[in-house]
Amino acid sequence: MSDLVTQETTSQTVVGWEPSMPPTDLIFDDGEPLESNRHRIAINVLIRSLQQAYLDRNDFFTSGNMFIYYSSEQVRNRDFRGPDFFAVLNVDGTTERQGWVVWEEGGRYPDVIVELMSPSTASADTGTKKDIYERIFRTPDYFVFNPFDPNSLQGWHLDASQQYQPLVANQQGWLWCQTLGLWLGTWQGTIDRETAVWLRFYDQDGNLVPLPEEAAQQQGFQQGTLRQLLRILSTRFEQVPPDVEPRLQVLEVNQLEDLVTVALTAQTLAEFVSNVPESS
Repeated sequence: MSDLVTQETTSQTVVGWEPSMPPTDLIFDDGEPLESNRHRIAINVLIRSLQQAYLDRNDFFTSGNMFIYYSSEQVRNRDFRGPDFFAVLNVDGTTERQGWVVWEEGGRYPDVIVELMSPSTASADTGTKKDIYERIFRTPDYFVFNPFDPNSLQGWHLDASQQYQPLVANQQGWLWCQTLGLWLGTWQGTIDRETAVWLRFYDQDGNLVPLPEEAAQQQGFQQGTLRQLLRILSTRFEQVPPDVEPRLQVLEVNQLEDLVTVALTAQTLAEFVSNVPESS
């Protein structure tokens, strides 16, 4: 009889067993400041420029200095640190998130991570964290950079055996981020009133991906140069053929500036039009 009770109890226990639920009492702010103001700016530069590069897309999420929760063990260990910059593709980018909780995101981990190193974090960024991103996250592209050391950029890409292999820089010292389809390289200039060598994205053709305010400024320059060119053409040749202006509207500022010189020296409108690049 006791054996039967034991069997029934055991059976009931197995049938009624459910896996423990993921923790819900997560924190999303540890109150720890960033290493420096330059680190803060550098994080925002990467986030805002990627958003600009993917301006017509909502199928990605990018953030920085945000906790990534991936296991109950991690929560128990109170290991709340998150990457300085990360991006996840093929997700709903319009969803509000306080942090990236893997079990609430269909098991998705970051596709790209960048850690902005300092002397106190460099060992962990190229050691412990790199191992976690390789073995647990399986993040395809991982980069590290010290905002105070222009020559510190390093990167790795997961190979077919799911192991990180070092990326080889091009002639400019940039590293190719296969996942984003962008180069990651340095750029010297002033951002938010701080002059430094910043980590920036470049497109496949090597053009700097602008920040939103830089893109707006470029558009303003482009429109101003276009108006100047159209005034010159109207003054010299009285009219501009209707098919020419649309071709001019898609050109870059430097191309329009070159055409201003052509417009001032061309003997005929046909000569000017022959110098207008064909739209791709």
